[in-house]
Amino acid sequence: MIRILACGKVREKWMKDGIDEYLKRIRPYEKIEVIEVADEKAPESNSAAENEIVRKKEGEKLLKQIRDGEYVILLDLAGKPCGSVELSEKLSDLYLHSQSRIVFVIGGSLGVSEELIRRADMRWKLSDNTFPHQLCRIIVLEQIYRCFRILNHEPYHK
Repeated sequence: MIRILACGKVREKWMKDGIDEYLKRIRPYEKIEVIEVADEKAPESNSAAENEIVRKKEGEKLLKQIRDGEYVILLDLAGKPCGSVELSEKLSDLYLHSQSRIVFVIGGSLGVSEELIRRADMRWKLSDNTFPHQLCRIIVLEQIYRCFRILNHEPYHK
């Protein structure tokens, strides 16, 4: 089972449609679900200390959703880049070693708390580019779908 744990709601219809499309594509390969936790208000006028409080509160909400025994892949700008083939090999390795409960965690717009970083089993830097954290859900789902295509020796480059 794969879970996507994300901070904040997706409001744009085109993003919801993209998420639904990739969930539909992944389901023949694996059970998958998306769980959203509420994000905190974070005005641009926040101080660094106030932003840290936001990260901590969001981190607590995300950590409450992580189950014992889940392998946590945290999206993190300070994480390690991981291409599609490498990610598919990682998933294959996890499944081979009886780790079938995997959760991808997408933090809020200000990043993630230190507590969440410590809980992560893997920190994945999605890109050097900056994306809205809501768009990251579609990208992560597309990469998961691509991983299953690779693992099943199906075309994945289109």
